[in-house]
Amino acid sequence: MLKILSEQFYREPKTPGSTGRAKRTHTALVTGVSNGIGMEFTKILAQNNYNLVLIDRDREKIELLKDDLKSNHSVRTTFLIEDLTEAETPSRIYTVLAAQNIEIDILINNAGIGAFGKFSETDWRHEANILKLNIIALTHLTKLFMKGMIERKYGKILNIASIGAFQAVPLQSVYSASKAYVLSFTEAIANELEGTGVTVTALCPGPTATGFHDAANENGKRRYIPKKMPTAKEVALHGYNAMMKGKHVSIHGIMNTILISISRLFPRKLLADLARKKMEGHLKDF
Repeated sequence: MLKILSEQFYREPKTPGSTGRAKRTHTALVTGVSNGIGMEFTKILAQNNYNLVLIDRDREKIELLKDDLKSNHSVRTTFLIEDLTEAETPSRIYTVLAAQNIEIDILINNAGIGAFGKFSETDWRHEANILKLNIIALTHLTKLFMKGMIERKYGKILNIASIGAFQAVPLQSVYSASKAYVLSFTEAIANELEGTGVTVTALCPGPTATGFHDAANENGKRRYIPKKMPTAKEVALHGYNAMMKGKHVSIHGIMNTILISISRLFPRKLLADLARKKMEGHLKDF
């Protein structure tokens, strides 16, 4: 069996007059589940008895995840092998699920990629995919599934941003800019949705021990190697609890929270200079 996480799960308080029995089992859709934070989200949701719709393009890893969930949980799971960098994919996912009468109560936009290096030297095709995945697909999926949540007067959306969303990050220019979009977009629609029963949360982790850093550069020349990172399980549980509480923004890690709060007192150019020095210290040749 899966090892139970040490931190307790947050559970929503019952509404007045509630018996605690749901009319139906809620369903959660998670993107980017083949490893890291996304995979940990699936385990947390399964442990909390949510049916799952899991989206990823890595068929081999999806098969391994399928076997794990089948062995350890009894929730209904739908796997869709899809590439979210393709413009029509979000609409296709929505149509397929609607045809099966699957309603999404929780949407976790976890899928994302990054790139490291000077913008003048990095590969444009990879950076275009960053924009398609981190911004376009996230926004489109939110648009599609939010409407049903509003009609049912219940829903939770979790968008994965980053502590890099709060400032310019040289050598991660496109990635950090994409996460700044995610943060701003999430805060805006969270405000719009107040009183509807639907909440939207931006999770802002720092560097995390996942497969993200291995995939950040497809050219294989350089990689980003942070020295000390929290586990994907820790970040996912933090994000799950923040989402269930309906927080608009949640920064993972006490030090990250303190540093971001303090950083607002300093000139943005100084912050960019400091970020570049830190990034240069982490960029190493293979």
